[in-house]
Amino acid sequence: MGVVRTDESRRAEIEEFRKMLLSCSNGGVALKVITQNETNHPRLLTDNPAYEQATHQKLVCVTSGVSFLGIAIVKQLLVRGYAVRIIVDNQEDVERLREIENSEEIIIRGNTSSNNNNNINQIGVVVAKLNELKSLMEAFDGCHAVFHTTAFIDPSGFSGYSKYMAEIEARAAENVAEACAATPSVRKYVLTSSLLTCIWRDVSESSLSSLVDHNTWSDESFCIRKKLWYALGKLKAEKASWRIAVEKELKLATICSGLITGPRYICTNPSSTIAYLKGGQDMYADGLLATIDVNKLAEIHVKVLEGMNKTGGGRYVCFDKVIRCPDEVQRLERETGVHINTSSNDALFRFELSNRKLDRLMSQVNRCTNVS
Repeated sequence: MGVVRTDESRRAEIEEFRKMLLSCSNGGVALKVITQNETNHPRLLTDNPAYEQATHQKLVCVTSGVSFLGIAIVKQLLVRGYAVRIIVDNQEDVERLREIENSEEIIIRGNTSSNNNNNINQIGVVVAKLNELKSLMEAFDGCHAVFHTTAFIDPSGFSGYSKYMAEIEARAAENVAEACAATPSVRKYVLTSSLLTCIWRDVSESSLSSLVDHNTWSDESFCIRKKLWYALGKLKAEKASWRIAVEKELKLATICSGLITGPRYICTNPSSTIAYLKGGQDMYADGLLATIDVNKLAEIHVKVLEGMNKTGGGRYVCFDKVIRCPDEVQRLERETGVHINTSSNDALFRFELSNRKLDRLMSQVNRCTNVS
């Protein structure tokens, strides 16, 4: 099981990862590519004996760490002094990352003395399969938190996402949650969900509240009836994660994000963008078509993680813009290449999106950061 990507998208993501490393290299970048068949202890990321002691409490794992969202999250973690372990699921990515590891462009300082260790950005790479519980547990060993960012795209499916992919998405999220709960070092789990898990319901029901927030859930039967497979996959994945979190007392936060936008994101991730925008006309008509910049979303992921020290987790609706006029729709159409019909909309939006819970958390985390 893995993320189905074209060779072109793989190359683009690895190149973006290389650029990210270069942008963070002023303080030194220690990149170590290992596989689980090379060692039974993937937490040994460098030859520096002071590494584990210095970073144990701040070692974080990111699944699909070379996806565009994964890369953005890794960069935010490095900026804040975390050590990062990224997971890849195929040998092609490993070989490309080994080329970066051996590149003279990247400052490799794995053997720097412990006195200067805080100035080194530590990154480890581990191969793991999302359908193998033991593989995930070995990959997570030593990490105190896990970000699960994976989105599954099937180029042969309708709009890049089929009903079959929805089942794969749910099973993968369930495996990741089970592995987090079963790995003693893991204390926190942050899942990248989607705003689509909140907005898809039968609007003919007069009892529906006009407010859509973190307490609102999409209707699974409605998603199936309308063939909204991307929404269904995200919905089942999030529900499975919450079920396991409750059963195993795992501290979980889910981030229900709008359509991800940003430099190079849409043009390099057309399948997920098209899949998200299925039903875009209805989203716009109901006032529920929202976007979020990939770099801002990455920052939010890290701050939600840090906020879990006090909040204990939870569900967060995340967006930075709601599309509310034809001009904004046309701009989005130009960026995505997806047509969204606005001719029947009378600009009287029935629903209102709210991310007040996230805003409160962000203000609290920012105050704590400023004080420290």
